[in-house]
Amino acid sequence: MKVKKYVAESMPEAMKKIRSELGNDAVILNSRVIQTGGFLGFFKKQNIEVLAAADSKPEKEQKPMIKNKQSNQKDIAKFTLEGQKLPVNESHNDHILKELNDLKKLVGTMGREQNQNTAHLPAPLLRVHNLLHEQEIDQQVIFSIEQNLLEKWYASGESAEPTVEKWLESEMNEKLTNIPFGGISFQKKYVNVIGPTGVGKTTTLAKMAAECVMTHQKSVAFITADTYRIGAVEQLKTYAEILNVPLEVCYSLEEFNIAAEKFSQYDLVFIDTAGRNFRNKKYVEDLKRTIDFEHDMETFLVLSLTSKQRDMEEIYTQFSNIHIDRLVFTKADETSSYGAMFNLIYKHQKGAAYITNGQDVPDDLIYATPEAITKTIIGVDSNV
Repeated sequence: MKVKKYVAESMPEAMKKIRSELGNDAVILNSRVIQTGGFLGFFKKQNIEVLAAADSKPEKEQKPMIKNKQSNQKDIAKFTLEGQKLPVNESHNDHILKELNDLKKLVGTMGREQNQNTAHLPAPLLRVHNLLHEQEIDQQVIFSIEQNLLEKWYASGESAEPTVEKWLESEMNEKLTNIPFGGISFQKKYVNVIGPTGVGKTTTLAKMAAECVMTHQKSVAFITADTYRIGAVEQLKTYAEILNVPLEVCYSLEEFNIAAEKFSQYDLVFIDTAGRNFRNKKYVEDLKRTIDFEHDMETFLVLSLTSKQRDMEEIYTQFSNIHIDRLVFTKADETSSYGAMFNLIYKHQKGAAYITNGQDVPDDLIYATPEAITKTIIGVDSNV
């Protein structure tokens, strides 16, 4: 890997130098504003210093094959970081190993430096950094957005904060652009919600069903497999009575198939599942034994925004044995931190269908779009 420092009057000029010398695949490791020149402390000029890196060799030549431990030291001694051959002798080994260790340390601390070294950011961009950090957006995403905004900042000479806000919206929306979003597709007969206990699956199911009945004039029926939670059947039964739709309770796959046949004339059949300990892998297998997920089924994984992102990740992994069409995020009204929602969608490239922000049926249900999620995170004209 070749690492080089560049000093230029602007970020576009620095990028031009980097691409010219290191190529289009070069990576920016860090950037900061510096003062150069001057006389007796006066008339100093403001420049930007950029640390960039690129592979110094084609991929097939980057890592020489090391056949055994005995040849390891000699092979290492043949190459410097610039890919230049050196005479093979023990005096070079310590030097080369030190360079490799230094580079390893640089890569290891790169992420921390990216986040800590914000003194070079103009005030509006520093506010962007702090906002994204407070919203717990993934650090690599923050760094990527900052670099793009910094380029735009120096390229345009723009210092108006509303402009930076629009740039930020655009950057975040672009990262979600190619991910499929959308509510119920009406392409499949069965609509199923899954997820851990306490995330609001039953209430969310009722909201989705109410929208189909009241807005889209669809005939709807309910099936519940949530026979574990006390009062779960009664809760869905209450919603069924309000919406004037039929309800069947299933304890096995055979009963599910009987209920599905009974509701064959309805436009949509909504299926409620039991919320269990998401760390128990047996739960997902139990679901498969109760519900036929392979037959004309659209499945939504429900996650609470009051959960830790680490838990959300574990929940997603646990339920990924079942095909998940889209995500639903609940309890947006019970938190002020929404970054985990963005992180999960971006990392797994799995779009969201709805965001819920209250208990009212059917009102507190919002269509999830890249724009709605971005605005929620940065606090611009959000309905959440």
